[in-house]
Amino acid sequence: MTGVREWTLRQRVVTLLAVVALLLVGLAGGAVVVAAKNRTHIDAILNKTGPLRVQAQEVLNALLDQETAVRGYAVSGDPADLAPYDAGRAQERDLVAAMQRLLDDYPGIRAELRVVEERAEAWRRSVAVPVITTTEQSGTAAGQALVTDQARAQFDQVRGALENLQSKIIEARQQSAADVRRTSDQLVVLLIAAVAVVVIAGSMLLISLDKMVVRPLTGLADQVREVAEGDYRHGITGAGPPEFVRLAGDVDAMRRKIAKELDEVREARERIEWVNSQLQKQAEELTRSNRDLEQFAYVASHDLQEPLRKVASFCQLLQRRYAGQLDERADQYIAFAVDGAQRMQRLINDLLAFSRIGRLTTGFTEVDMNKVMGDVAGQTEAARQYADAELTWGELPVIRGEEPLLTNLLANLVSNSIKFRRPDVPPKVHVSARLVGDEWEISCQDNGIGIEPEFADKIFVIFQRLHAKDAYPGTGIGLAIVKKIVEYHGGRVWVDTGTEEGTAIRFTLPALPEDVEAATAAADADGPATDGPATDDAGDGDGTSGAEDDGGTTGVPEQATGSGDETDATDGPDRASAGGRTGDMRETVG
Repeated sequence: MTGVREWTLRQRVVTLLAVVALLLVGLAGGAVVVAAKNRTHIDAILNKTGPLRVQAQEVLNALLDQETAVRGYAVSGDPADLAPYDAGRAQERDLVAAMQRLLDDYPGIRAELRVVEERAEAWRRSVAVPVITTTEQSGTAAGQALVTDQARAQFDQVRGALENLQSKIIEARQQSAADVRRTSDQLVVLLIAAVAVVVIAGSMLLISLDKMVVRPLTGLADQVREVAEGDYRHGITGAGPPEFVRLAGDVDAMRRKIAKELDEVREARERIEWVNSQLQKQAEELTRSNRDLEQFAYVASHDLQEPLRKVASFCQLLQRRYAGQLDERADQYIAFAVDGAQRMQRLINDLLAFSRIGRLTTGFTEVDMNKVMGDVAGQTEAARQYADAELTWGELPVIRGEEPLLTNLLANLVSNSIKFRRPDVPPKVHVSARLVGDEWEISCQDNGIGIEPEFADKIFVIFQRLHAKDAYPGTGIGLAIVKKIVEYHGGRVWVDTGTEEGTAIRFTLPALPEDVEAATAAADADGPATDGPATDDAGDGDGTSGAEDDGGTTGVPEQATGSGDETDATDGPDRASAGGRTGDMRETVG
């Protein structure tokens, strides 16, 4: 009994099903045997005893025809009256032969049939043939004299033999009918037994499943539910087949592991909450410190304007009034002072502009970048005229942002492209845009001196310069302002290091939802020709091979300004030196 209890659920179910299958197979085999017997008995009734009974009656009719024909011929002497006699004999022979073929399983009936044939043949020898012969030879009176009571008694013996034959056939038929009823009853019994086996097996299976599966699983589910509701200390035990006991053990092991990890998580949460409180305090300190620093930078730069303006003004007055009156060294000192005051003024202005980004805001509105480029073209007119530069741009989008900041952004990029030009090569600057996903990617491409890939990330750091001020003047804050404006608008900026000539600075700005929907609809209509919706302007417009934008064109003609020049938007009127190099580095910063 202990061994049975250790059986797995599969072993128990398989054993039960195997026993049921064996019983059903045995019952099915018995049913097949009984059905075969039943079919044999039915065949005996339909195809043997039934035809035998009919044929025996027809044999009697044939003999009666013979007897009637003999008596008729004895009366009339007409040979035509013997036709039924001959036909009856032929029919008798055929019927007997047919009956003989059906009597293999009925020796008693065969014996009775033989008796009938013998008596019929004896009647023909002793009565029929003498009457026919005497009538033919001696006439009807002699023939009728032979038809006596003894002749009739002899034919009655033939008829009695046929009655015995009919009785034997009826007995065989009744026996076959009894066998059919018996085998049918046996089939019904076997069917009832099969149904009983199925019902009993199903009941046992249901009871076993309830006892071995449903109850253990219900108990296990109740325990798991208690754990799921938060009682992770509640131990889980299993009952039933070994699989469920092992399952309960595995679930309990998982519960213990979860409880342990929850304890660790709880401890970690407490530590994280403490760290978060410290970080919040530090964040508040940093916020206050940044606010104070921004305020300090603004106040310092604003308050330094007046004394610095006074220093610069008086230095310029000294330079204009006493230029040439003092010695050469004094003129040089005054020039140094004027230059230093001007650079300090530019630096303070740049710092003031940098500190104002995101702090003094007018709110986001829908800004047409084509109008912004028109303003940028006006601001850079002087620098473009000086450098004989060409500024072009393709169709630009409408985005949400602050128009003054976006104007400052593009003005810085265009001014840098003009300033960092190659000697004896007229600058060409092209601004383009394409839709990538849900962002507009805007590019500023030039044919200038370019930048080495290793310096691509450094140029956006405030005050970062790659060579001396006498090569390319500036404060080193222009591209830091660009980066801060782009990030303030939710985008990113980088240098495309894959251009073959010049510099391509790209930045992203969030696109309006209607632009994204229109691009998606157009892409669905045209088919998946590209990885994502993208539009672009009609190329660089500068004739160079560097940093052309990938993607399709908008099909809108480029706008172009006249040649000219202007300074960096924050640096003032600067001029590029002849070489454009500092050592082996090419610079693109302002």
